[in-house]
Amino acid sequence: MHPLLILAAALAAPPAASIDTASIDADVASVVRHEHLPGLALAVVEDGRVVYRHAEGARGDGGRIDEDTLFKIASNSKAMTAALLARLVQQGKLRWDDPVQRYLPGFRMQDAWVGQQMQVRDLLIHNSGLGLGAGDLMLWPEPNAFTRADIIAGLAHLKPVSSFRSRYAYDNLMYVVAGEVAAAAGGKPYDQLMREQVFAPLGLSRCQVGAWPVQQVGNVAQPHAWRGDRNEVVNADAALSPDLPSMAAGGIRCSLRDMTRWMQVLLDPARVPDWLDAGQRRTLWTLHMPMPLGERQRRWENAHFYGYGYGWRVSDMDGQWKVAHTGTLSGMYSSLALLPDRNVGVVMLINGEGEDARSALMQAVLKRFTAAGDARPAMAYLAELKADQVARAASGQLRPATAAARAAGGADLPRWQGRYNDPWLGPASLCAGTQGLRFSVDKSPRLQGRVLQLEGRWLLRWDTLGDDAQVWLQPAEGTPPTLDLRAIDPDIDFSYDFQDLHFTRTGDCPVSGRTRR
Repeated sequence: MHPLLILAAALAAPPAASIDTASIDADVASVVRHEHLPGLALAVVEDGRVVYRHAEGARGDGGRIDEDTLFKIASNSKAMTAALLARLVQQGKLRWDDPVQRYLPGFRMQDAWVGQQMQVRDLLIHNSGLGLGAGDLMLWPEPNAFTRADIIAGLAHLKPVSSFRSRYAYDNLMYVVAGEVAAAAGGKPYDQLMREQVFAPLGLSRCQVGAWPVQQVGNVAQPHAWRGDRNEVVNADAALSPDLPSMAAGGIRCSLRDMTRWMQVLLDPARVPDWLDAGQRRTLWTLHMPMPLGERQRRWENAHFYGYGYGWRVSDMDGQWKVAHTGTLSGMYSSLALLPDRNVGVVMLINGEGEDARSALMQAVLKRFTAAGDARPAMAYLAELKADQVARAASGQLRPATAAARAAGGADLPRWQGRYNDPWLGPASLCAGTQGLRFSVDKSPRLQGRVLQLEGRWLLRWDTLGDDAQVWLQPAEGTPPTLDLRAIDPDIDFSYDFQDLHFTRTGDCPVSGRTRR
């Protein structure tokens, strides 16, 4: 062949990936096996090209996972909500520094001044002054009967733990508010705006938001939990996936192909010109709220700064700019990380108990780009995580054993049996029945469980939640009597914000269909 033709062919051929994809295959195989993952989908983008893609495992409905299988992306939805707001800002329909009350006049915080001063931008950066995950029990466990209006009204009853804009504390409820601000400014429901302003122009053809028919859409991964020696589907979809109040905070579903396309557009604006201008893109990825930098992050990533942008976490990794987020729902885990200056993106979707797998695999893949000489197999990172857990267990930091608890009877806690109310979670009951003494929350069907007694303390074991969600039931004297809940597990998911509840007795338990007063 003529030398010029050889040169032309070389220039036309796509460059080889700068990482060893076979080693990623090995990492995936070992982690999936070790962590008993039912299914996983992972892709890597470099210089606009998909240089690695992998999808395997069981969906949970008899089908197999592929690139078009829908997963719950959970809190990776936040970046899409922020992008929707950025589109509306670009279109002149709102401003980042507009007061929230301009769009939602009924919006209130416990401190009236904070409610008045809260700007649209504040909704996205976790600086409200509320505690970690405050009010999340109005969102999860799903399904429940809380509406977006209930959630916004409940904010006025949540007590702050710090002053406004002084400290970072992760907050889902403000993203629910942000979705409603978008709807008010855009003149359409949040889900319709998301489809029109984000999904359609970017070609995210499989992504779902709002209510949608599960069987008609098809190819949907179901969440799993490891029970005994196998994975079991938990919280399986009904025929219709509802328009959940949590949608803007964590309710979107997408496929691996969609999320790969999402990364490509974010890394290369020229793919969809004029979708977001340079100013709005820069705003989304600017560090607006500092976050605590953990010891492991310093050790693994050689990180020096960490903070929250609009829907994204911003940090450095081995001297390189990193923009990332994770997503966690019961039985579903996601992770997405971008190295914008390297034009690299990695996304991972898991439909099982994959917290450690997510951390280890993402670290191993990214390290191949940021510090290849220091890269280790994913199992090495996983071993560190497991060693940390063993150390914490040895120090007594894990939840106590509760197998010896005995069921409470109808004669137990007589003074406290009755109807109750919490200012934001609403009505509840502590009443005796054929199954013994039970506690239940009216608007949250999955917050129902048996009252047990263990070594002089009262314990709530929920009917459909795992042991990690068990709580101590703490009755207190008073007129009227009150009940508080406290987590047993020090590592309980922060969305179980039981510590923020305070139930006050309002009446007697129902008798023959009526309530005695």
